[in-house]
Amino acid sequence: MSLKDQTVLITGASMGIGAAIARRLAAEKATLILFARSGDKLKAFSGELKQEHEGLQVFTTAVDVQDHKTLSTAVSNIVDQLGHIDILINNAGLALGAPNRFPDLKIEDIITMTGTNINGYMFTTYAALNEGKMKERGKGTILNVTSTTGLEVPPFPGEAVYHASKACQEAFTNVLRTELVGTDIKVLALRPGVVATHFHEQRVGYNKESYDTFMSGFEPLIANDVAEAAVFMLSQKDRVSVKAMDVVPTAQRSLQVFDREWNGRGEDRGGETMG
Repeated sequence: MSLKDQTVLITGASMGIGAAIARRLAAEKATLILFARSGDKLKAFSGELKQEHEGLQVFTTAVDVQDHKTLSTAVSNIVDQLGHIDILINNAGLALGAPNRFPDLKIEDIITMTGTNINGYMFTTYAALNEGKMKERGKGTILNVTSTTGLEVPPFPGEAVYHASKACQEAFTNVLRTELVGTDIKVLALRPGVVATHFHEQRVGYNKESYDTFMSGFEPLIANDVAEAAVFMLSQKDRVSVKAMDVVPTAQRSLQVFDREWNGRGEDRGGETMG
């Protein structure tokens, strides 16, 4: 399917994976609707995209996906201008408090994680299907950016709430796909592994030592890797659905096993480096 002129709503679009997907879709000449909590970052990013791609349509709104009323109003306002939403990319998400174990987390962090990763996913999907007119039209694509942690129990502390919320996203994706039988709405799951973004810095409280230890010995993905996977999934013919895709660093054999000698074998790969 050509993504040219498709109207795409991306949450968490001001940085990281969301911004990388937006940039990649701009190259496909899609019409972009970018939501994130930071209006200033969205405005700056939108300006960059328009400068890079002449004639690109980009609409931005500062939205916290935990707030259903504001979210549905924002979608309604955009649809008044554009008519409908073709593609939703549910990307907004966060992890807080690692490496604190569950009983040592702050209640505020638990509420923020579940509010964003669970309620936010459902609220945004609800708005896209209703205010975004996917349900009315009986067609569209919902791409949920989940995580490999939704399928495997992480071996490191501080992941109870994040893991549970990602497992919920997987369940929601599978059930929603089934409930939308009788429509031409695809529901897909993209599962990144370890990605070198602001996200992983945030999850360890911006502790450089913890971050460096976590990333030691191997090359994580970069956001552009995930963006390429997203475009691949979205570009399939109408009759083809890549229902789910894992995209991980080759050194991430599973959540339990990381090949931390990967960097040391770099010469054997002809000096391959990240990015």
